[in-house]
Amino acid sequence: MTPVDLTGWNTALDAHNLTPAFINDLTGDPYDHPATARTEIRRANDTIPFIYRTAIADHTEVSSWADRLITTTREQTTGRIVPTIGRHRSLLLLGPTGVGKTHQAYGTLRYLAPTGIRTAWTATSSADLYAALRPRAGVDSESEFRRYAHAPLLLVDDLGAAKSSEWTEEINFRLVNHRYENQLPTIFTSNVLPKELADRVGDRVSSRLIEMCDRVVIQGTDRRRQAAA
Repeated sequence: MTPVDLTGWNTALDAHNLTPAFINDLTGDPYDHPATARTEIRRANDTIPFIYRTAIADHTEVSSWADRLITTTREQTTGRIVPTIGRHRSLLLLGPTGVGKTHQAYGTLRYLAPTGIRTAWTATSSADLYAALRPRAGVDSESEFRRYAHAPLLLVDDLGAAKSSEWTEEINFRLVNHRYENQLPTIFTSNVLPKELADRVGDRVSSRLIEMCDRVVIQGTDRRRQAAA
């Protein structure tokens, strides 16, 4: 057991009234809150894209969804050694390009990391998802699909951004339908306006997203263009 690098984690820790000393308290118990938090923080440090490495879920509706997920998880896993993400509503972040949807999504993963809950999250963009699932020699596409479909917590960035085809529509439907039927929490981001959702992802997917997700519309101007100006 070794301490974890907590550079950039003060805001997330403060949100849960936690301190660096608590997180890096090496008690020797591999299943206690600090040990689980160190595992989650270390994974976030190693896996979250560099540009989002210090992302913060500072949108009130987004952090409120995360708080409900935390509460539900603890209620569902009472008595377990380590609380693990279970069944919960999903989150759909909508808004124009560059307003911070992906920042909020990765900020949510970082917000959850210090809580002592094992999230076992998987994150992908829709483009990377399709690339991973495209049939090709030496790859079991169904096994790859199950990795995303069965993830306890899944982040899918830019849903509906790719040019629609019969194949992408099938992937979208199978993934969303599995997570809808099993109430597996998923964070979706999309540049699609609410009224255009059905046109971009299809009626079957849109209907399930509307029912399974808490929807948050993020407004503003393109931050990337502002930064480049």
